[in-house]
Amino acid sequence: MRRRWMTAVAVSMAGALMLSACGGDAKKGADILSGPRKVEVFSWWTGPGEADGLKAMRAIFAKQNPKLQFYDAAVAGGAGDLARALLASKLQANQPPDTFQGHAGAELQGYINSGKLESLNFLYNDLKLKEVFPKQLVDQLTVEGQVYSVPVNIHRSNVLWYSPSVLKEAGIAAPPKTMDEFIIDLEKVKRAGKIPLSIGSEWTLVHLLESVLCGSLGTDVYNQLWTPTSDWSTANVTKALENYGTVLSYAGTPQNDWQPAAKQVADGEAAFNIMGDWAYGYFRNPAPGGIGKEPHKDFDWAASPGTDGTFMWLSDSFTLPKGAPNRDGAIAWLKVAASKQGQDAFNPLKGSIPARTDADKSLYKDYLAWSLQQWAADKLAGSIQHGVVASDPWRQAITDAVDVFQKNHDVATFQQALVAAAKSSDQ
Repeated sequence: MRRRWMTAVAVSMAGALMLSACGGDAKKGADILSGPRKVEVFSWWTGPGEADGLKAMRAIFAKQNPKLQFYDAAVAGGAGDLARALLASKLQANQPPDTFQGHAGAELQGYINSGKLESLNFLYNDLKLKEVFPKQLVDQLTVEGQVYSVPVNIHRSNVLWYSPSVLKEAGIAAPPKTMDEFIIDLEKVKRAGKIPLSIGSEWTLVHLLESVLCGSLGTDVYNQLWTPTSDWSTANVTKALENYGTVLSYAGTPQNDWQPAAKQVADGEAAFNIMGDWAYGYFRNPAPGGIGKEPHKDFDWAASPGTDGTFMWLSDSFTLPKGAPNRDGAIAWLKVAASKQGQDAFNPLKGSIPARTDADKSLYKDYLAWSLQQWAADKLAGSIQHGVVASDPWRQAITDAVDVFQKNHDVATFQQALVAAAKSSDQ
C-alpha cells in the first residue's frame, strides 16, 4: 500500500511539473488545484468512528471558514504507520501539508529537532490554551519552552475489551485483574471452543506488548524503561516478555486491522481484545461508521490485566509545518481542533475524551464517562505504539523485534533486540 501511495505522489509531482512547464493557461489551472484557499489536513483517520469524528470537526471548520476549502489528505491503515511513512517523505522533500496529525510526545521529536515545525506558543497565548489543557499534557508537548502541537483528545491504550457472553460460556465470572489471571482465563476460553484473544495487523501486536509490559512490570518500572538509565536486560523484563509470548500463543488468526479484530469480540466469536478506546466509538456508532453494539451486553471493558489504576495515554494532535502552503488556513484548522466546540463534536464519535478540561461532560457516556474519571485519578504511563514514550526510530526497532518474535518465539533473542533498540535510540 505504501508503494502505491508513493507512486501516486510521484505521479502528482510529475503532473505539477508538466503544468508549470506549459505556462499560461496551464499555470492558471495549477493555481486552481493548489491555490491558497485549499487547506490540506493530513491524518490517518479513515476508519469507522475516527472518520465520523473528523467529519464532525470538519463541518465546524467549514461553517467558521466559508472561504477555505478543507482538503482531506487522510491515509488509511496501520494506526498511522503508512501515513507517517508518506509524511516523512513529504517533509524530507520540503513539500509539507498545511497541517498534519501526530501523536503528542516523542513521536514528533525528530521533526522538532530538524526544524520542520513552527512553535505554536503564539496560538497557546492567543487562545489561553494552557488554562484549559492539563499541565501534565502541556509538559509532554513542550520542548525547551516551545509547544509544537495542539492536542484534540486523550486516548487510553490499555483497555481490555471483552465479550460478556463468551466469558459466561467459559465459566469466567469477571474480567481478569492480573496477568496470571489473564493467562488462566485465556486457557478457559480455549477449552470452551472460542477465540481467547483477537488480534489485528502487525501494529496491534506492539500495542499488546505495551499493555503486557506495564501489567507485568508495574507502572513505575515501565516508565523507567524510557529514561536514559533504562535497563531492558533485567529478569523482570524477561518475565514480562515470557508473559507476552504466552498471551500471544492464545491469539486467533490475525485480522487485517484492529476493527475486524474488535468485531470478533462484539460478535461473540472471541473473548478478549486489548485495544485503545477508539474501539468504543466503533462498537457504539451505528452503521456505516460503526457496528451499533450495546455496552455491557455485546461488549464490556476493564483496564488491561495488571494495569488497574494506570492510564496508559496517548493524544492525537495537529501541527504547523514550516513552509505550509496555506499557513493561515492551517491556523484556522488548529483553532477548531483546540476549541471546546471542536473537541466536543469530535471525541464522543471518535471514542476518546477531550484534551480540554472544560468540555461538556454530559456528552461522555458509559465508557467515556469512566475514562474521564480514570484520567483524573490514575497514574500515567505513555504508549509505545502511539508515540508518547518512543521516537519513531525506536518504535520501529521494537516493531521489527516483535515481528521476528512472532515467528521464532525466542524470548532471549527478543530481549536482546529490545536491549539493542534502547541503546541505539536517539532519545
